Amino acid sequence: MENNLPVNIREYQELAKKALPKMHYDYINGGAEDEHTLRDNIAAYGRILLRPRVLVDVSNIDMSTNLLGYDMPSPIIVAPTGSHKLANPEGEVATARAAASCNTLMVLSFSASCKIEEVASSCNAIRFYQLYVFKNRDISATLVRRAESHGFKAIVLTVDTPMLGRREADIRNKMVAPANANLEGLMPIDDLDTADGSKLEKYARDTLDPSLSWKDVEWLKSITSLPILLKGIVTAEDGKSVNAVRHLHSHSEDKFVDHLLSFIHEMLNNHGEQTARKAVEAGAAGIIVSNHGARQLDYAPATISALEEV
Repeated sequence: MENNLPVNIREYQELAKKALPKMHYDYINGGAEDEHTLRDNIAAYGRILLRPRVLVDVSNIDMSTNLLGYDMPSPIIVAPTGSHKLANPEGEVATARAAASCNTLMVLSFSASCKIEEVASSCNAIRFYQLYVFKNRDISATLVRRAESHGFKAIVLTVDTPMLGRREADIRNKMVAPANANLEGLMPIDDLDTADGSKLEKYARDTLDPSLSWKDVEWLKSITSLPILLKGIVTAEDGKSVNAVRHLHSHSEDKFVDHLLSFIHEMLNNHGEQTARKAVEAGAAGIIVSNHGARQLDYAPATISALEEV
């Protein structure tokens, strides 16, 4: 059996397609609209060539880095992705344990199929919490307080989803996502009609706040002492430049694990003399360059292509 184990990401993808229901596989693997950006997220890496330098001592390689003061053995973290129980019965608890075993950081999705408390108690590790802002701000505030009280070290605010991207596969499949365990008791979500398409799309339209703007970062800062990273920036206007900036980059070579690795993180330094841009003016501790795995705005730039500008 071990001789037949997958040896690369694409082989895992092929196995997943065979094992998962079509609705769930399409949800994990798909993008928005024509999926142009989805394809370009991968193709853009093929346009980058490596220029190998030889006769360099590589007997001792150090890939370690530091993110918001936390040491990691490599610049790879687990990005926030929802509904892990679609692929594994243990859900995000299994993901958390896997990340901890690699001594890397996990960002828990707001749409996780496991509760914040379950993941926090599953193992000892550094974790961040991803947040969406609801029309009912009390829901978002409650989630932030729960994450903070259970040892999460930062809030990752997703800023590119004032409404859900038009994911045609989900509409066609009338996608029904598992119940969001962290919203139990906070809002009813089981009365959504899927007659006109994706249940997930209707849920997002009914609950997420389309008026979210830069001023709301200040609101988030007022309810938590945790550092805030803004996820979903692909332009320099929304980013910022920093002297002696450090880049943290990771990206999958295939869409299937596009959600399982973080995109590109640009960290802010701790001192002044910075070029003021919107993210800094809003008080962000860092930004995550991301096009949401091509699941939001189709024909947006591939994330790796946006890195240089940001």
